[in-house]
Amino acid sequence: MQIRESSFGGALPVDGYGPGFFRVGGQVHEGGLLIQAEGGQSWAGLEDRAPLLALSGKVDVLFVGMGAEIALLPRDFVAELEAVGVFCEAMATPSAARSYNVLLSEGRRVAAALLPMPGAVPTA
Repeated sequence: MQIRESSFGGALPVDGYGPGFFRVGGQVHEGGLLIQAEGGQSWAGLEDRAPLLALSGKVDVLFVGMGAEIALLPRDFVAELEAVGVFCEAMATPSAARSYNVLLSEGRRVAAALLPMPGAVPTA
């Protein structure tokens, strides 16, 4: 089997993550992260819906990373996003980051809202 490196063609994948942080484009983002092809921004969690609603017409799917374990999204969260055409799928944060990267490498219109993994945040 031939293995080839993923190409993101200028789009920004999730490079890595750890307790309380994500790395995107060589930069560390502490706390929650909303990422799409153009870049990432801080995301305050499930109550911070405005930046997710702004994805309307820009993405086909939004992966929501719920932390270390998968959890159900609140019904009102899903309904509010679907009302503006943003379809979301909840999964554990590691799975959401990987799924985002795979679809991004395929050139798909995708975003991920990622809650950080638990644990102590390393100090520099």
